[in-house]
Amino acid sequence: MAITAAHVARAPRIRLGMVGGGRDAFIGAVHRIAARIDDQYELVAGCFSSDAEKSLASAADLGVPRAYASFAEMAAKEARRKDGIEAVAIVTPNHMHAPVAMQFLKRGIHVICDKPLTHTLAEAKKLAKAAEASGVVFALTHNYTGYPMIRQAAAMVAAGELGEIRLVQVEYAQDWLAEPVEETGQKQAGWRTDPARSGAGGSTGDIGTHAFNLANFVSGLTVEELAADLQAFVPGRRVDDNGHVLLRYRGGARGMLWCSQVASGQENGLRLRIYGTKAGIEWEQENPNYLWVGPLGQPKYRLTRNGAGAGPEAGRVSRIPSGHPEGYLEGFANIYAEAARAIIARREGTALDPAVTFPGLKEGLEGVAFVDACVRSSSRNAAWVKLNL
Repeated sequence: MAITAAHVARAPRIRLGMVGGGRDAFIGAVHRIAARIDDQYELVAGCFSSDAEKSLASAADLGVPRAYASFAEMAAKEARRKDGIEAVAIVTPNHMHAPVAMQFLKRGIHVICDKPLTHTLAEAKKLAKAAEASGVVFALTHNYTGYPMIRQAAAMVAAGELGEIRLVQVEYAQDWLAEPVEETGQKQAGWRTDPARSGAGGSTGDIGTHAFNLANFVSGLTVEELAADLQAFVPGRRVDDNGHVLLRYRGGARGMLWCSQVASGQENGLRLRIYGTKAGIEWEQENPNYLWVGPLGQPKYRLTRNGAGAGPEAGRVSRIPSGHPEGYLEGFANIYAEAARAIIARREGTALDPAVTFPGLKEGLEGVAFVDACVRSSSRNAAWVKLNL
């Protein structure tokens, strides 16, 4: 039988725009790769820089057909086009997330936003309220929740395989800010150490929010209060570059979170350990295809991404056979793929598969509330404080 177009029809690619992510930007390129991996999006428009000339040049570099000098112009004009964007990726410094998102939300355009949600808690609450009222899909790229073995870990916890959770240990250690590189003109360091652009949290906002989100996602627990001791070890730095945080979870579990960007010799040391009454689990981002399981009183064993013992939760976000590593870009792409499923379901008016999971407004609010609580606690000599949600 001959194959016809009817046999291979697929949903049209989602028309995607991007704000930020132009020349010399790291995370914009990551978002573009993630959007392309599963061929669900087509980048058709962008405002790639606050500098109009640089925005146009970046669009030319990328072969993007429509470039704009400002995100407000982009939102207004794209909303009027029949072939205008359906979703926008926001990859700007933190202080611009809310103003950019607002422009697209009020025009019914779906949002995929880099984390954290905003740079202040008041702004996060305002943005969340606007996003909920708009009814659009709002995805936040806490990409580590997209790793197959993190999905496996979360499923095991939810199924009770670890028993009652008692302890959560999470850390995210880097060393790239161990020296005052922001003083050299390094772009990424410049805005991340500027409280006007990053928010009051430095390492807590940049990587602490990832660690916090990951621990919450896998454990299924909710932090009620915390005690934080934050430091700026590099002289003259205006935001924290290291933080130690004690966590009290609803239900009685306890946790510890360490985030640091001055841990010499560490590259991207994101590590999660969770211990229950029946078993414990361990996962490291730098070896993401392995999940170690330690049943109480039995030998520890290792699960692999597509190996024996791994469940459907890991399998549905894996692309290649076992033994072939999947990592950062694929995990990031899983967030984009899950968001695409939600956007296409909205477009077609169909029910969304309940297995689809991606971080959104709830996780965004929790992350900003975490940073806010850390800063408040540390300013009071590591006093216990509640999260203002």
